[in-house]
Formats: sequence, structure tokens, C-alpha cells
Amino acid sequence: MEKFGKSQSVARVEDHRFLTGAGRYIDDITPDGALVGYVLRSVVAHGRITALDVTDARDSDGVHLVLTLSDLETAGLRVGMKSTTVRNIDGTKGADPERPLLARGVVRFVGEPVAFIVADTLAQARDGAELIGLNIDDLPVQVTPMVGGAQIHDEVRDNLAFDFGLGDRDAVAKAEAGAAHFVTLEVADNRIICNAMEPRGCYAEPDGNRLHVAVNGQGVWAVKSDLVYHLNLDAADIRVTNPDVGGGFGMKAMAYPETTLVAHAARALGRPVKWMSDRSEGMQSDNAGRDLVSTATLALDADHHILSYRVETIANMGAYNSQYAQPIQSELFSKVLPGVYDMQTVWMNTKGVYTNTTQVDAYRGAGRPEAIFVLERVMDHAARSLGIDPWELRRRNFIRPDQFPYTSATGQPYDVGDFAAVLDRVGENADRAGFAARRDASAKAGKLRGQGLCYYIESILGAPTETANVVFNADGTASIFVGTQSNGQGHETVFARFLSDQTGIPADRITVVQGDSDLIATGGGTGGSRSVTVQNTATLAVVDKITTSFAAFLAAVEGVDTADITFDDAQFRIAGSNLAPTMLEVAQMARDAGRGDLLNQSATITLEQRSFPNGAHVAEVEIDRETGVVTVARYTVVDDFGNLINPMLVAGQVHGGVAQGIGQAITEQVVHDETGQLLSASFMDYAMPRADDLPMISFENLPTPSLYNPMGMKGCGEAGTVGALAAVANAVQDALWDSGVRGVEMPFTPHRVWLSLQQASEGKGAAA
Repeated sequence: MEKFGKSQSVARVEDHRFLTGAGRYIDDITPDGALVGYVLRSVVAHGRITALDVTDARDSDGVHLVLTLSDLETAGLRVGMKSTTVRNIDGTKGADPERPLLARGVVRFVGEPVAFIVADTLAQARDGAELIGLNIDDLPVQVTPMVGGAQIHDEVRDNLAFDFGLGDRDAVAKAEAGAAHFVTLEVADNRIICNAMEPRGCYAEPDGNRLHVAVNGQGVWAVKSDLVYHLNLDAADIRVTNPDVGGGFGMKAMAYPETTLVAHAARALGRPVKWMSDRSEGMQSDNAGRDLVSTATLALDADHHILSYRVETIANMGAYNSQYAQPIQSELFSKVLPGVYDMQTVWMNTKGVYTNTTQVDAYRGAGRPEAIFVLERVMDHAARSLGIDPWELRRRNFIRPDQFPYTSATGQPYDVGDFAAVLDRVGENADRAGFAARRDASAKAGKLRGQGLCYYIESILGAPTETANVVFNADGTASIFVGTQSNGQGHETVFARFLSDQTGIPADRITVVQGDSDLIATGGGTGGSRSVTVQNTATLAVVDKITTSFAAFLAAVEGVDTADITFDDAQFRIAGSNLAPTMLEVAQMARDAGRGDLLNQSATITLEQRSFPNGAHVAEVEIDRETGVVTVARYTVVDDFGNLINPMLVAGQVHGGVAQGIGQAITEQVVHDETGQLLSASFMDYAMPRADDLPMISFENLPTPSLYNPMGMKGCGEAGTVGALAAVANAVQDALWDSGVRGVEMPFTPHRVWLSLQQASEGKGAAA
């Protein structure tokens, strides 16, 4: 990447079709004549099904098929969905109650699928659903995340999904006993809905003796594996594709019942069948995120160096365990990060509990964004409580550059970083020196102003193995087949440009092929900021393979030693010859010589270690005392993403992530009432961030290239959100601190902030 012109900002080539209405989303490419599926869902949070009569529905106009759980079992399907479980502290397996494709006798959340109706039109399918005789006797509900309460699954005592621990509990207790300072804070992480631009959807169509399933997900192989499992088919009989996907955010990496129901219906009817979620349906049935409460404790010595860190968390798993795209089991929890601080002793305990609400992604229940948010909140609270500058407390405890490689208290092998340099730069870019003047100006206008810092570190997760396959086509173009899947991040641009940079093939003559299990045998899909780093490492490997084989071919043609041929990322050079063919020209020579074996080459790589993006976010908020309205006035980011492929797209990823984080911090929250009904089931009730909620976002990359992959990359997909949550929360706390508010929770809605100020002024301390 040292060559001039590489790693430059390049506009996305896919945007033209998106902006001109030529995108190929599920609704755009559904086969002509496809029937339409509709899911009859439970309208109660917990109840026993005492009647389910589908006779009239099956006779309804336009209805072709009505499926219940018994129909699926009669057809020979495996009806229990796969799930992710973790090991408990005592070594026993966490709870794994059955989650059937359609309800078995009992419903456990509002929106749980009970029956599936297929008709000529959506209206007819809905009419058919209205004719189903469904009776549900209410059972006690449990909507508060807690151990105990109304039993959700008979086989799961106290609704405890798991009790997972990580670290050295005894060492932490010893450190706390000898600490000079001891700071504890309860941190709530509010529940959110992903709300991808395109709701979930899929279609299935018989293809001879095979079945084609198109789904707007984050990869095809996990879906294919699930279909093989549920339908009892050979893998060779199923093709899964991902067309254009309008947003994923991890939510579309999960397994859902509808895909299997659509696939089975298409096979049973011998016709294409489509299902698309509407927005409120998705809010009820999509896997949600966050929803946990943590009590975090820092023990510090007299000089404010961290001695230990302890976190006790209750995480809401919803009604069932969910399944992450790659079943990485307890790794979901064992890779939680303790931050960028030189802390030797950590104890983290997470209890997952079941409630009568929509299923929650277990990965988000105790993952990196949550862990970083909690640590940065208690770090900030400790600094303010101890009368020390929050920036100085972090700096004092940073892992120093001369300490790398550094193994964290949870076993993470950090390779490289210069956290103090990033902190210095973000202070300059955020004009920290001018903050006091801005705060005074806000005060003169009758408003409170606060500044919040978050310093995060995360890791690239997901599958470490990936394959790249390059094919030279007869028309003088090339295709690269990739195992990741774009959900709107710009993969077509990035992967084509990267291959162009390494080979000299013009980017406009490269086609990126993704999301087709027939064309791409294996892949890790997209998630955990893995795509560009892992996929482009595979591309480097296949380019090296192509270069070596092309050089050997040229050597044989020219009658020289292979050692006499070099490649400069654009042309082959032959010692003593003026011949300097491009890679496409050598491909044509190979084609003319009948060497088809050179025209289709692939390579598979496995990254042995994760890389660790890190960075600093600084938010400034202004609060209207009279109304409680919080405005994010300034936002500054300095990240260490290592080397970049396309800085423009990286900036876009950061901006989008920050917007998501600000949305959760300021406006978004899932709300259920005491009976388990979702009160925030539309955009009238669920407050997504809008343009006027967001400031201009300053971004800079200050790289220390990773040692764990050949390009020195670190990944960037989730970083914006990871940093934004704590930065905004800490800024709000800073603004309210001098007013006596000590406990403020997200989302910082006007009423919540106003109430906290009123209670503080009345001497009642923390509110909200």
C-alpha cells in the first residue's frame, strides 16, 4: 500500500444503481407469480394455546397453504431452532429450551409465530389469518430482567439462561480490600431495535429438484446450514443467495423461522413463495440489542492507578436463546474486552435471564460495545468522584507503547497501540482548550454544557477464515468471488479497487461476486468488522498465487528462468526483454495456449490473531434547563484503524456508527408494558435519530498498523457506535454534575433529564 494512488478515497460504484432505483432487493427480484406468505403472531406475551383451528383459513379465497407446528412435524421437518449457549461458572451447560419454528402449545412473547398462511396476495393471506380460530389462555408474564419471577420455560429454573464468569474473582476481592479508592456505579444499557432500512424478507423457488432461497441476510452459509437441518435435504439440493441488502447490523445474521417456513411452503406447493416483514412486525420479531444492567466497581491505589475491575451484569435474553451466524459458543462472552488500561485483575459475571419479550441477540447481551460502555462510564464517574480530570485518569492508566505486545487480564493479546498519542490528537481536534469558553457562553444563554470522553478498544470477531477466488473471463474482464456480504458498506467498490491496486487490472473491469452458495463454496459472511481485513488478506494470497503461476507460464513461453520475471503490481517485467504484459494480457496468452487452469484460481487464509481497533470520541452536549432537551453540539473522533483501503468509506462507516450511538443515547428505547405488550412498535412511538439530532462529525485516523495481518488493518465497522454511547453519556453527566445529578441513564429524553434536574434541585440527588 506504499505505491502512489493506493488507499485513496474512491466514490462507491454501487451508489449509482441505489440512487437511481436500480437496486436488486428482495422485493425487486421476487419471481413473477410468487405467492405471498403471512405470519400469524401471538398478541399476548405469555399464554397457553387452547385452540388452533385453521379449517376456515384453508378454505379462504386465494389461500393455498396454512401451516401449524403439527403440519411441519408431519412433513418431517426438524422444528427446533438452533441456538447459542454458554457454559456456566460451575462448568454446566447454560439453558437451551426449545424454540420451535411455530409455537408449540405455549407462546412466550408478543409476536411469536403461531401459523403461516400462503395466498395469492398479501391481503388474502391476512384475510385467511383472520379466520384462524386461535384461543390463548393468559399465563403470568415476566418483563423485568431478573432471576426468578413468573416461569417462562418449565425446564429453566428461575428463568436463568446462564451464569457466566470470566477472570479472577478472588484476586479482585483481595485488590479491593487493599484499595485506597473504591468507586461503584450502576450502568443501564437501554434496549434498542436495529431498524435496518430494508426489513427482513426472503423468497424461495423450486428449481428442478433443487430449491433456491434468496434472503436479505449477512451471508448465505449459515442460512443454508439451517435449511439443510430443518428440511432434511442434502446441501447440494439447496442454493442460497443474498441480493442487495439494505442494512444488517448483526440483526440479519441471526436465524429466524420465516426463512424455513417460506422454503418449506415453496417445496410443498411447487411454486415461488415470498415473505416480507413490515416495520411494526419487525419491531416485534427482529432480534433486539443491548438491554442489560451492570454494576461496575473500580479499585484504585492512592495515585489513582487501577488495581482491579469488577462487573456484575444482568442481561435480558428475551424469550429464547438466539443463534449467531457462526456458532462460536462461549467465545461470545470470553472475548469481552477490559479496555485500554493496564489493569491486571478483572472479574466479570454475566447472568442471562429469560423474559416474555422479543428474543434478544445473546451476542449483544454481553459483547464488546456493552463492555466498553460500562467501563468508560465507571472510569468517568470515578474521575469526577475523586476530583481528578477524566482525561488524566485514563492517561495515567493507559497501556504504554513500550508494553506491547501486551496480554490483557482477560487473555487478549494486544499487538500494538499508542493510546496517549490518539488522546492528544483528539484533544487538539476537539479544541479541548476552548471548551471552558464554550461552556461559559452556554451558561450565559441559560444552558448547561458538558464534554464527554470515551476511549475504546475492540476486536475484529467473526470467522477468521476466508477465501478469495479470481476468474479471468473470456471478454477480458476479471471476477472476484468473496465470502463476505455487503449490507450497504461498499464492498463492491472496496474489493474491486483493492484487487485493482494489487494487479493493475482496471477496477471497472472487475466484477465482485458475493452472496451465492452455488458460486462460492464457503465464507464467513459479514459481522464483527471482519469483512475488509479478512477478505482482502485472502485477496493478497490469491494474487500471490496468480502472480507466481503467471510468472512460471511466462518463463516457459519466453524460455527464461522464473527468477528473471518480476511483477510490479501492474506489469510483468522480463529481464533482457522489452516485453511487459499486464495481468489481463498474460491471462489472454494463457487462454490462447489452452491453459485454462491458470484462469480460475483461489486461496484460503486464516488469521491467527484478531486485530484491535481503538480510538477516542469526544462529545459536547448542550442542555436546556427549562425543557431538558439535550443537543449534541460537537463531535470529534480520532481512531486507530491501522492502514486504510478507502478512507472515504471508513469515514462513512464512522459517521453512521456515531449516528447509531447518538440515537441510542438520546432518543431510542424499546418499551414494554407490564403485560409484555410492545409500546414502541412504530416510528410514531420509537424515536429514531433524525438529521437535526446530529452534529457535524470530525474524523481522523491516526494509525499504528496491526502486526496480526499483512496489511496492518484493524477494522472499523462497529467503532462509531462503540465510542458514541459512552462519549455522549459522559458528556451529559458532565453537564449535569454541578447541578447535583449523579445518576443519569440513557436515553436522555427531555422529560428524563428535566426530572433529574428538578429532583436534584429539591435535594433528592440522582434521578432518572
